Amino acid sequence: MSVALFPGSFDPPTYGHLNVIERASRIFDKIDVVISENPEKNCLFSAGERLLMMKTLVEPYANVTVHTWDKLIVEYAKKVGAKVLIRGIRNASDFSYEFDLSLMNRSLNPNIETLFIPTETRFVIVKSSSIKELASFGGDISGMVPPIVLEAVMNKYPR
Repeated sequence: MSVALFPGSFDPPTYGHLNVIERASRIFDKIDVVISENPEKNCLFSAGERLLMMKTLVEPYANVTVHTWDKLIVEYAKKVGAKVLIRGIRNASDFSYEFDLSLMNRSLNPNIETLFIPTETRFVIVKSSSIKELASFGGDISGMVPPIVLEAVMNKYPR
């Protein structure tokens, strides 16, 4: 059985994330979405909130599970026996960052391979940090996030 991990902060989950999950779910037998719990990151949503949103969003995919993790992703991979990390990329900047990260992960666990999935063109501008900034100013993010995420974000930035 081929298991792949899709790690990230998912703060908040976006249509871009869901696109990567949907596409990866057709390639691998099992996808494990791993939500990072990093106290150094200033997240809008708690790990529990992100977990609940993501679990709801991936319900249509029988081969996708969601977990939280507060250590290195390579440790999680070792724990569950996964050999592949999936990373979505939107542009050259993402690629550069993710490429360096893949080298670091491989140096920590030589059994890990990273698979880059380029985003579909319609999701190039969909970025969690931009979504939060846009929402904080009352901008329309409805085309970037699913309805349950839109509601949760709007509750964080009431107008």
